[in-house]
Amino acid sequence: MILYHGSNLTVSEPKLIAQNRFLDFGYGFYTTTNRTQAIGFADKVTKRRKEGSPTVSIYEINEEKAFAECSVLRFDAPDEAWLDFVSENRAGNYNGKSYDFVYGPVANDDVYTTFTLYIAGVFTKEQTIEALKVKKLYNQLVLSSEKALSFLKFIGTLSEEEL
Repeated sequence: MILYHGSNLTVSEPKLIAQNRFLDFGYGFYTTTNRTQAIGFADKVTKRRKEGSPTVSIYEINEEKAFAECSVLRFDAPDEAWLDFVSENRAGNYNGKSYDFVYGPVANDDVYTTFTLYIAGVFTKEQTIEALKVKKLYNQLVLSSEKALSFLKFIGTLSEEEL
């Protein structure tokens, strides 16, 4: 499996770094199988940090081996379990089991409004899930442990022409 990580610099040796905000799947190194999504995130991160240049690092992982040897939480769709997990993580309230890998849909900018209306109590859980079903959701694979990171092999970056 090929994975991408968008940033404002090359990340040839990923590390687990404490975040200053709460993210969808909690603590970890965020990647995606979607190149376009990674490019967009690289642009966004570079603008937010006001330094560096948009960079997409590329990795390879043998998911069969990695997922067999590690704990994995997988969400195949934005269902109730996904919504609960993301809501708890974004609120900083997740106290459940830790996993080496978490895979599933991204609650990105396209779904942010829907998600915000759910958190504010305007949408019910059912209304939120129905609204998310019509959105085009990308994926993310979060590596949440050193063990998970050990399976990741850096293979380069996208060229300027590819960005």
